[in-house]
Formats: sequence, C-alpha cells, structure tokens
Amino acid sequence: MTNVALVLFAMSKVTIVLLVLLALLVIGVIVLYFVGKRLQKKQEEQQAQIAAASQSVSMLIIDKKKMRMKDSGLPAAVLAQTPKLMRRSKVPIVKAKVGPKMMIFICDAEIFDTIPIKKEVKASISGLYLTSVRGLHGNIAKPAPAKKGLRARIKNKYNELNGKLEKEKKK
Repeated sequence: MTNVALVLFAMSKVTIVLLVLLALLVIGVIVLYFVGKRLQKKQEEQQAQIAAASQSVSMLIIDKKKMRMKDSGLPAAVLAQTPKLMRRSKVPIVKAKVGPKMMIFICDAEIFDTIPIKKEVKASISGLYLTSVRGLHGNIAKPAPAKKGLRARIKNKYNELNGKLEKEKKK
C-alpha cells in the first residue's frame, strides 16, 4: 500500500467527511469570487450605458411608491422584457407629469427616499429609469433620519453610561 492509502485508513470517518466539506467550501468560495467579478463588470457596463443615454428633464412628481412591476402600470413591452422573478419583486415607482403627459418611471433605489412629492424637480432620466433628481427651485429637503429601534437606543444608553463610569474611575 502507498503512504496516502495508509494515511486515509488511519483517519476517522469524521475527519474525512470534514476534509471533503472543507474542500467543497473552498471551491464554492472561489466560484463565487469569479462569478461576482463578472457580474460587477456587467453592472459597470450597464451603468455606463445608462449614463450615456440620460437626459435632463423638468417634471412634477405626483406620487412615489414601492410596488410590484405588474401592478405599477408600466407598458406591456417593459413587463415582457423583465425576468419573471423581477415582476413579482417590489420596485420603486414614481408617477410624474412631464410636460402635458403623465408618465411612470422606475426609480433608482438610492435616490427614492430623497424624491419630494408634489414638487417640481429637474431629473435625469434614461428611458423609463430615473437616475438623479435636483430641486428646480432650491435644494431638495433631506428626509428625516430613520427612527432608532429599541436595541439601538439601549446600546447608545449603555455606551453613554459606560463612558461616564470610566471617567469616574479615572478620577
């Protein structure tokens, strides 16, 4: 018998199973790394295309909601091009009046919270995709910070009291 065979017979079954699982995990991480790099390159190319096709338009924002694509009122051609899983997921939708026409836009998730309702804005759009918003008459008001949860408040209180206690110990 070879040395490798002797080593494998000397190992317990649990050790062999753990080594196989470790090897599978390492292979999985490597595959995810390369797939992630490829998807990141594809996303950067799409962002460049969106930036190249963007136009600046003045519009009156009427409503904004997060809703399913099939319920949003987007054209049938847009719904036909989207993957089936994306149709069921909620996306940020903005209804706006551009000139005399009412239009429905899909908004970038990063700027959705900053879009004011019932105000006129200067927006950068690429097709039906809203990429950025600037205030037409002054700046856009920032949204109020999100309310802290119970755990965050307790943690802040703990850190504050702990800091006071340490100052008292130093004296």
